[in-house]
Parts: sequence; structure tokens; C-alpha cells
Amino acid sequence: MAGEFWLSDRQWAVIDPLLPKNQPGAHRVDDRRVISGIIHMLKVGCRWQDCPAVYGPSTTIYNRFRRWTMKGVWRRLFVALVEFSPDDVQMIDSTSAKAHRSAGGGKGGAKSRRLAA
Repeated sequence: MAGEFWLSDRQWAVIDPLLPKNQPGAHRVDDRRVISGIIHMLKVGCRWQDCPAVYGPSTTIYNRFRRWTMKGVWRRLFVALVEFSPDDVQMIDSTSAKAHRSAGGGKGGAKSRRLAA
């Protein structure tokens, strides 16, 4: 599938020691695959349930993102990556704001009005 994101070996070498280990619960899905899926979803900006299947189940991707956000794991990971390679910083936010087609101005064009009566 075109447009997938995968962590490089260099990035993974920095991230892997910082990940929570020996967590209780079911058998863990491959962390590298899940983290690559989370970063892909953040870059693309679509719904979590539309996550490509190559990254694993969408519920796993979302739940891991949510749990690690609450524990502060993401902050530690991004700080470590920036310290490792400060010249290779990228943004992953794909936020956009939609505006109505008439948001640029009212009907009839610009009119001069008094600001105070």
C-alpha cells in the first residue's frame, strides 16, 4: 500500500529501550508495527477504525496510543528522538479547519460601516 509509514532501524534503536516492558495482559503485538501505525494515523488524520490492516488491528493501535498518552510515553519518545537527531525534526499533525464557502465575506461585497454610533 502506498503512503505507509515505517520507523527506520536508526529510529527504532533509539525508541526501543524507552518502551514499557513486561506489561500485564494479552500477548503484545509487535511494538514497531504498532508505533509505525500510530504515526501513520497521526500523519494522515483519518479515523482510527480506518487504519490500514498492515499495522495490526485498529483497536490495538488506538488503545496503545491512548494508554501511552496517559502515561507520558509519547513525550519521552519524541524528546529522545529530537535529542538523537535535532536536525531531523518532523511534524505529524495533520489538523485542518474547514470554512464555509461564504466565510470570506458577506453577500454584496465590502461595505463601509461605522464602528461606533
